[in-house]
Amino acid sequence: MSKLNLDRDQLDSSRKLAESITVPVLRYVDHHSTVSIERSVLRLFGVEGDLKGLPLVNHVVDRLDPRKLSRGVAGWFCRALIDHPRLKPSELALAVAKGEISFDFPSELPFERIERLGKDLVAKAWARIDQASQERKRLKNRYRRTAEGPLKYLIVATGNIHDDVIQAKAAAEMGADIIAVIRSTAQSLLDFVPEGLTTEGFGGTYATQKNFELMRKALDESAQELKRYVALTNYSSGLCMPEIAVMGAFEGLDYLLNDSMYGILFRDINMKRTFTDQHFSRIICAKAEITIMTGEDNYLTTAESHREWHQVLASQLINEAFAKRAGLPDYQVALGHAFEMDPAIEDSILMEIAQAQLVREFFPFSPIKFMPPTRHKSGDVFFANLYDGLFNLTGAMTGQTIQLLGMATEAIHNPFLMDRYASLKNANYIFRGAHDLYRELSFLPNGKIVRRARQVLENAIKLLKRVQGLGLMGAIEHGLFAHMPREREGGKGLDGVFQKEGYYNPFLPSQAGSYEEAPASFGRPARPSPRRDEGRHEERRGGERGREEGRGGGDREQGRRRSRSRGRRRGRRRPEGAAEESSAPVKEGSDEQ
Repeated sequence: MSKLNLDRDQLDSSRKLAESITVPVLRYVDHHSTVSIERSVLRLFGVEGDLKGLPLVNHVVDRLDPRKLSRGVAGWFCRALIDHPRLKPSELALAVAKGEISFDFPSELPFERIERLGKDLVAKAWARIDQASQERKRLKNRYRRTAEGPLKYLIVATGNIHDDVIQAKAAAEMGADIIAVIRSTAQSLLDFVPEGLTTEGFGGTYATQKNFELMRKALDESAQELKRYVALTNYSSGLCMPEIAVMGAFEGLDYLLNDSMYGILFRDINMKRTFTDQHFSRIICAKAEITIMTGEDNYLTTAESHREWHQVLASQLINEAFAKRAGLPDYQVALGHAFEMDPAIEDSILMEIAQAQLVREFFPFSPIKFMPPTRHKSGDVFFANLYDGLFNLTGAMTGQTIQLLGMATEAIHNPFLMDRYASLKNANYIFRGAHDLYRELSFLPNGKIVRRARQVLENAIKLLKRVQGLGLMGAIEHGLFAHMPREREGGKGLDGVFQKEGYYNPFLPSQAGSYEEAPASFGRPARPSPRRDEGRHEERRGGERGREEGRGGGDREQGRRRSRSRGRRRGRRRPEGAAEESSAPVKEGSDEQ
């Protein structure tokens, strides 16, 4: 039952706006891939290991010239496996990295043979991911959580994974439900994923598959000892977003921080690279049943919460739309927000309650991730402890799902074990003492809380309309999110984006059954893609922005007219008397270091 009495038409129209905003971006994504996606394909095929400090997947992708890369690494790698049947994927990758085997093949090979091997490798990858997912379900059913209230989410970050394990197990023993291992500062900007266990980091610990494996094992041991499941999260963002999603899927992570715009705004990663990587990473998360966490809470570190909180809601809607188009259901999309309003503002607590309740009611089937105050904390640990207590109370009284616990020493140093203990003690008292407060509360129909929620919703709709007019990439260029303008041709990683031509990736749902654009053979140049011109660098010139990403339904109708026109040019004419196809709407598919 709604406590804010929100206007259902406004809720529906805002979701339609968000969906229309994502359509042109996804059209661009459909026609492009990235080096990280290609490396992810190799990881899914089973390639592991490194050579001279660089992962084998990087070496293999770097061996492909632009013409070959435009067709995707999967076909070339499968062709090489067919030519060298005694080699396993990692062994073949090592030979390619050393220059012992190349992708220059003297003869052609029918695509059907490539496709057959590709399907076998896909089946093995999905089976491995499904096994990890089923193990998570088994442990969760065995060690069910009995307490109600928000899940208590704590961070460890020492730089040494072995020390992280000790701190994580201690936090679990003190009552933590979710452990996050913050990544080493600026790992987002590395265009490779380090290999092996790591013992050094800067403000965090490197995300590697071996580190994931070790921490997962440690928390499963804690679950057996405590008879309570302890979840694990890490960060799938930056230049290696899809690769980390694959690693997390293999090692049974429960959550991954995965936001559609965080890397663009706060790490200056190119927006085309981010949107393309983000879509494939979310396809992997959907398959692995990993819940993604979005990062709108970060917006409030650069934009003032009192005036700009509507940016959070608008971004949540866009994140939701992207997630659903990648196949993620509501219960796998944990939308983020934060308790960041200036405490000096009169009735700031009421406004925080209004915003938290608004998110809860707007996304009733999604887990909600509520982040603690940080921006207005100082060295006053006594006030900080009270501040965190009111944050915890707001989470309890508005039915938040996941509560990242604040630290009284936030503005002083990385938390010690005792800091986490004090934070958990604070949260446990609030969540136990206000157990049923959410059910008991109602708000005045025209009181300050209800009026604040309606104002935020109205401002979010206005912002979405402006974003729709500019296109999402144009809106980011204008600094409409977090006051962090970024150039669509700027930032890091654009050189790793390429257009697909005769592209083959057996892990894409759109190519699961047939490959209309795939060549008949591997071993000679790719034939041009039938849709080459429609998506070719459609984000390049400002004069093309209306076509590329701006006008929702009208843009889709133009695309349909172009498709029908091409069909007639190729001789596929509609039989006389046949009815014109109807213009069905596009289906709603839906804190990082």
